[in-house]
Amino acid sequence: MKSRSFLAAVLACAAAIAPGAAQQPSAPPPAAPQTAPEQPPLTFRVEVNYVEVDAVVTDAQGNPVTNLEITDFEVLEDGRPQKVTAFSHVDIPVERAERPLFAAGPIEPDVQANTTPDGRLYLIVLDDLHVSFANSPRVKMALRQFIERNFGTNDRAAVVYTSGRGQDSQDFTNSPRLLLAAIDRFTGRNLPSATEERLAGAAATCGRVTSLAGSGMSNDPCEAERGFNARTSMSSIRKLADFMAGVRGRRKTLLFLSEGISYDTYDIFNNRSASIVNDEIRDAIAAATRANVAIYAIDPRGLVAFGDASIGGGAAADDLPNASAPGTIDIAARGFANELQLAQMSLRTLAGETGGFAAVNRNDFADAFARIVRENSSYYVLGYYPANDRRDGRFRKIEVRVKRPGLQVRSRQGYVAPRGRAPAQPRVTAANAAIGAANEAMGSPIPIGGVPITVFAAPFKGAAPNAAVALAVEIGIDNFRLTEGNGTINGRAEVTFATTDREGKPRGGGRHAVDLTLKPETLAQTKERGLRVVSQVDLPPGRYQLRVAVGEEGGRAGSVLYDLEVPDFYRGPLTMSGVAVTSALSRQTPTVLPKNPLADFLPGPPTTAREFSRDDELALFAEFYENAPGAPPHRMDITTTLRDSTGRVVTQNTDERSSTELQGKQGGYGYSARLPLKTLEPGVYVVRVEGRSRLGGDRDQTIGRDVQITVR
Repeated sequence: MKSRSFLAAVLACAAAIAPGAAQQPSAPPPAAPQTAPEQPPLTFRVEVNYVEVDAVVTDAQGNPVTNLEITDFEVLEDGRPQKVTAFSHVDIPVERAERPLFAAGPIEPDVQANTTPDGRLYLIVLDDLHVSFANSPRVKMALRQFIERNFGTNDRAAVVYTSGRGQDSQDFTNSPRLLLAAIDRFTGRNLPSATEERLAGAAATCGRVTSLAGSGMSNDPCEAERGFNARTSMSSIRKLADFMAGVRGRRKTLLFLSEGISYDTYDIFNNRSASIVNDEIRDAIAAATRANVAIYAIDPRGLVAFGDASIGGGAAADDLPNASAPGTIDIAARGFANELQLAQMSLRTLAGETGGFAAVNRNDFADAFARIVRENSSYYVLGYYPANDRRDGRFRKIEVRVKRPGLQVRSRQGYVAPRGRAPAQPRVTAANAAIGAANEAMGSPIPIGGVPITVFAAPFKGAAPNAAVALAVEIGIDNFRLTEGNGTINGRAEVTFATTDREGKPRGGGRHAVDLTLKPETLAQTKERGLRVVSQVDLPPGRYQLRVAVGEEGGRAGSVLYDLEVPDFYRGPLTMSGVAVTSALSRQTPTVLPKNPLADFLPGPPTTAREFSRDDELALFAEFYENAPGAPPHRMDITTTLRDSTGRVVTQNTDERSSTELQGKQGGYGYSARLPLKTLEPGVYVVRVEGRSRLGGDRDQTIGRDVQITVR
């Protein structure tokens, strides 16, 4: 299985395209020009010569202009008008989660789907190589503010560290909890200021002064490491931008949290990596412009003045070694000022050349974040095949004009054309179309919506040390290419799933070929209810991303990303499985069962549905596991509570279990319950399944899970 963690794979490998993506057939040409803007879906395709540019259009007061048509735009490349072949307007609201009134926050969903409208796309790049340790809390505080105030349920974001800390990163997700957890693991590790090091005359390891050089300036002992860090940060941006090149139909935002590159690339005599760092900066900008990735640079230092402290967050000028030597303060002032200027200039260059902006010298980032959200919520996407199709690696200037007077347009300034021969495109046959489409969707860093998919996954105790993860995938077949023959309607789907751990290593997966052979009378029911595939994957304890992709013979594909946490059922004093749900009506969904780990515990296959009619009945199953060797006989209370949106208890059922039924073995209280819905009013409800181990005193343990449902 080639699918890997998006972040770990990109920063670990020089190849910057998703596995298998470049080998897939190129996308069909974009839709013909529209006379009225339509919001396009997110797609992941590699097209050889296609250029996509997004444009933010505002009036004289800075308000977005949303009523323009294709005839209002002109696109020029190197001064030559281009024929726009795709045009759309993107207008994305910031959607908030529907949550019960009694809950402190939204209930995190246990089902993921690709059927919700696409939102904003943020790639949060934490430049830990160029943020001082002292400024780490400012980075966390700023990004927490951004996520809590500006992140919608329809948005997706990823977190990556330029140092390549894959275990601390987070692949694309819509979970604020997981994003904040990745951000909270941030620690800056910027080197001390070059000026500070020169003044100290450090003779050994960077940051640890072992001898002083008298007065004046010495060579920077950290020069080699400083150059390496600069190259690494810029290389990270280049690789991430290259990988995102295949994402079409949305503005792609790279939030770069950094104090900037203070490595002096003009001083080629003392800085041996100057030319290489310059090349890496140019390559990063080239990759971002080619991929239509807008960089927004955020400097966490806030307002900076030399009199307060050195730019690296270190000592103030008069606290430096040799501060009393003649001219030292003047030398320090010039050195720190130069480093600050270089660092801020690098941030402004990255942002300005790619269509974003740099937020520097400010203590409050609320306005900057509000502007970022605004620019990523309302804009136009224009696509064209350039008249100049040479792959010469040269810069092509792009100019987007609006014919209506008084309007302002912001877009990237151009792009660098690719070099070398274009990759050959293989022939596509009906036999491999479904497999190829599924593979392509698996390589996408974001969910793809060509085939509607909903996914449910729940870990249960398996053979030590693994958990058995029950997996249910429900697929809409409306867009499938179906053929008639011998009195049946036939089609084919390829269902692929793979898991990767926090370091990007593949951990398990599977592939199921599903052949549809439907009678005419069952076709309508299958189109209405969809198709369900139930399977299983075995995983050790840990945090994973599960990717599920479905391809069909017509070449359409869909994918879902599912954040999965597997507890250690063999170590915790009291742990709990996921909560699997089925319903009487959901059993009517045609189901393929390559593996069915819950066949003995649920009256039907687990469903991904979380919206039910009042004439339905739910059945649920969960397990509780104790690890208390030598514990005396005791009771376990397992309770199912159904609350309405106000918190009122509608139904409650408690089952008392005895530890003697385990016969001294670890774990294994299987629990099932049924919930009729006919007496409920339409609305949002929360089902809570909770277990309480009554070992006595402070040894009592309680654990539970919530499942939010809607009754219509």
